[in-house]
Amino acid sequence: MIKKINVDQLKPGMFLHDLICDWMSHPFARNQFVIKSDADIQKIRDAGIHEMYIDTDKGLDVADALTKEEADAQIHEEMLQMAQEQPQIIRVSVAEEMEKARKIHAQASKIVREVMRDVRLGHAINVTNVVPLVEEITSSIMRNSGALVSLLRIKNKDDYTFLHSVSVCTLMVTFCNSLNMDANLIREAGAGGLLHDTGKMKVPDHILNKPGRLTDEEFDIIKKHPEDGHALLLETPGVGEIPLDITRHHHERMDGSGYPDKLPGDQITTLSQMAAIVDVYDAITANRCYHKGIPPTEALKKMWEWSKFHFNPKLMQAFMRTVGIYPVGTLVRLESGRIGVVTEQSDTNMLTPKLKVMFSTKSNTFIPVQEVDLSKPLGFGGGDKIVSHEDPVKWNIDPMRYIV
Repeated sequence: MIKKINVDQLKPGMFLHDLICDWMSHPFARNQFVIKSDADIQKIRDAGIHEMYIDTDKGLDVADALTKEEADAQIHEEMLQMAQEQPQIIRVSVAEEMEKARKIHAQASKIVREVMRDVRLGHAINVTNVVPLVEEITSSIMRNSGALVSLLRIKNKDDYTFLHSVSVCTLMVTFCNSLNMDANLIREAGAGGLLHDTGKMKVPDHILNKPGRLTDEEFDIIKKHPEDGHALLLETPGVGEIPLDITRHHHERMDGSGYPDKLPGDQITTLSQMAAIVDVYDAITANRCYHKGIPPTEALKKMWEWSKFHFNPKLMQAFMRTVGIYPVGTLVRLESGRIGVVTEQSDTNMLTPKLKVMFSTKSNTFIPVQEVDLSKPLGFGGGDKIVSHEDPVKWNIDPMRYIV
């Protein structure tokens, strides 16, 4: 049986089934292993991991611990309660915005690549194109965030570092806009997202793109990138305090277990707390040479569970309301047995988005594409509800085909 425990209950002889943290935060070569000594437990504590799942069929038990099913039900209920709150208002449809969003995304990728190339070559960083780009991204987000955000899921593994920076910029602008922040603040936060991983260009390629777990020594080198990026941007004219702060502190954690400065939550700025959420969300939903991305809905569920210690829970709630429990492009199964792609968020309830359905699990066949608005009653395009998110690979469905 899989059970959830806290680190104070962990003992040698227990079989660790899953560490409740993102895969970038723990120092172990495997996610599942037997706890052999107190040294293993201390290593887990040092990594800032407070909770974990154990397999009681393979190791020692904790009698009164929650089962994984009970823990999942608790998290699901908390997310459903948050989903009832009204999301941001959409001004145009995803389809209307998509062409502009594609051009902005391509432009952003080009600019980030140029910035990173300058760092690699030892040249001065030119940030003159960053502010106009962030303004373009902001304009697209304000018209409809779903178009540009849906494109963030398309990443070439070889170009991950560049595209991740574009994603963090876009998500930061979306997040800030949803909280009605000042326009100048949004632009600075977006610039911080675009430049936050500049220091990774100081990391050797064989470490940055290693197809497997890093050694402790390699992980220490990776962990220097916030400081390296901060130092580079300090020497760059036109970079403000907010991008500098985000670059240095996007890996800090609320419990003080982050890096490079091990700041406790009350010493981490709000924008850096937001950047930490956005950075992890994009990282764990992306496919890498050593890590298969997880679906956005599952990523939000995991991050909500981690937020008790690593993220600001109120900001995590706000981020989930920003992107939606089922973000645009998510493949979902309906109670009727049909499968569809989320194409638009509802303006009243995150659990009732607009979809395009194209597959029936009852007949196991593709069906004529139908637009469904779950916010409407039966007979008017609705009368159904989402019961789960689905893996596009399992059903051989490319969600992007149905967004426009």
